[in-house]
Amino acid sequence: MATEGGGKEMNEIKTQFTTREGLYKLLPHSEYSRPNRVPFNSQGSNPVRVSFVNLNDQSGNGDRLCFNVGRELYFYIYKGVRKAADLSKPIDKRIYKGTQPTCHDFNHLTATAESVSLLVGFSAGQVQLIDPIKKETSKLFNEERLIDKSRVTCVKWVPGSESLFLVAHSSGNMYLYNVEHTCGTTAPHYQLLKQGESFAVHTCKSKSTRNPLLKWTVGEGALNEFAFSPDGKFLACVSQDGFLRVFNFDSVELHGTMKSYFGGLLCVCWSPDGKYIVTGGEDDLVTVWSFVDCRVIARGHGHKSWVSVVAFDPYTTSVEESDPMEFSGSDEDFQDLLHFGRDRANSTQSRLSKRNSTDSRPVSVTYRFGSVGQDTQLCLWDLTEDILFPHQPLSRARTHTNVMNATSPPAGSGGTNPGSNGNSITMPGNSVPPPLPRSNSLPHSAVSNAGSKSSVLDGAIASGVSKFATLSLHDRKERHHDKDHKRNHSMGHISSKSSDKLNLVTKTKTDPAKTLGTSLCPRMEDVPLLEPLICKKIAHERLTVLIFLEDCIVTACQEGFICTWARPGKVWFLGSWI
Repeated sequence: MATEGGGKEMNEIKTQFTTREGLYKLLPHSEYSRPNRVPFNSQGSNPVRVSFVNLNDQSGNGDRLCFNVGRELYFYIYKGVRKAADLSKPIDKRIYKGTQPTCHDFNHLTATAESVSLLVGFSAGQVQLIDPIKKETSKLFNEERLIDKSRVTCVKWVPGSESLFLVAHSSGNMYLYNVEHTCGTTAPHYQLLKQGESFAVHTCKSKSTRNPLLKWTVGEGALNEFAFSPDGKFLACVSQDGFLRVFNFDSVELHGTMKSYFGGLLCVCWSPDGKYIVTGGEDDLVTVWSFVDCRVIARGHGHKSWVSVVAFDPYTTSVEESDPMEFSGSDEDFQDLLHFGRDRANSTQSRLSKRNSTDSRPVSVTYRFGSVGQDTQLCLWDLTEDILFPHQPLSRARTHTNVMNATSPPAGSGGTNPGSNGNSITMPGNSVPPPLPRSNSLPHSAVSNAGSKSSVLDGAIASGVSKFATLSLHDRKERHHDKDHKRNHSMGHISSKSSDKLNLVTKTKTDPAKTLGTSLCPRMEDVPLLEPLICKKIAHERLTVLIFLEDCIVTACQEGFICTWARPGKVWFLGSWI
């Protein structure tokens, strides 16, 4: 782990750091906060969150940001690395009484220079739809709290939809809404649609269509966050019971699960190509889970307290050329792969998909992701070939990822890990262990269900469970204007007959002690343990935001300061980039 020396130097807040790409530098003039710039007294308040949207206006400065601080909600023009922030002129500012905003999300599909749809979730359970450009409040959902009285933990628009959005609550429930429908004047009545291990999905029984369209009950305790896959077909949820659960969103099928080392899981994100999921939580670890294999492939230890946000960096994920004789694709595909990482995030997913479609692995991929935590530290991590493909020839392995001693427990775990004896791991057939990273020397579990899981998308399409499930993300965007699409009116097309066996499974509480050492939760010594590329203290209060943009990284802390870190070569100074 990167160190800065001892004593006071370790506690100093860093304003720059260096990776292999170069120098990242904090831009004080690009800091956003409340207009008075006074640190917010965050005790007892909800986490500060930040949402971005690009309006594609002709001025070339179309980025807008929204952030909440205590009872206040702000909407600004985001000037990024080019110009100083002007805090005296928010586009919109709102102060709420009796409740606090907890999360928010822009509809990128419908955003224009004249209008933008922003969903805001609140601590008392309501969800508001506002237009901060027109300064309008169009609708309030769950106004009488008849649907759910608990805090909204996460709200997001359904990818490719103008009208559908999903809301998670600390009650452990999620609800699917349509902005065109009302919530009714009475508490909703539900009918079971589908049930599986630790989850159930209900439809709303009503003579006329009303919100919510669906109610999901997931796990035990609060549902802390969810994230849609890049193609919008899958939904990853993390809960206070410590479980990651991944669902096929359209067919409402459980794809796979994972258990934290201990404590609740607080955050989740997808890799740009949808192949990997990273989680963070109360075990102070980041955990990398393979979507295809449905197993943990690595853990990262660098934080000294709970991990509050994880995010992939699509602009730094890199592709390196290998032996051109091994490439089996077309010249066009090859050139696409070589330019990976230079395009915006929406093309990243398609390029990585091309890479994964070639059996010979013509290129070497390094995924970059980051994490921030309550320890006020920012960590950056590289997920490399030696971790992703531990059995490939060593000449092909990527070895610049640091791998920590497997026997060191995570902070707060209270001692050494079960089964860890500190002995060197010996390669089969060798009497002396070679000096290799653990990711190359320790075999993964022999049990793999890759064959059954890799074809889940094909199976969903072939079964005809949902017409919507057969649409690619591109097709969804082309057809978003079709408001008569049946998903916008009814969810009755989802068949419960396809999982009659699941309907027989009752909800059971999983004993954490019984999951340790299984594929749900491998022991610490059974998977590679990553070390962060950098681990820097960058704030006085706990960090709550980490967003990777093309020319900068955005972080925020609970004091209400939103900081911009310019990427290498992206600082505009005296008319030139430095």
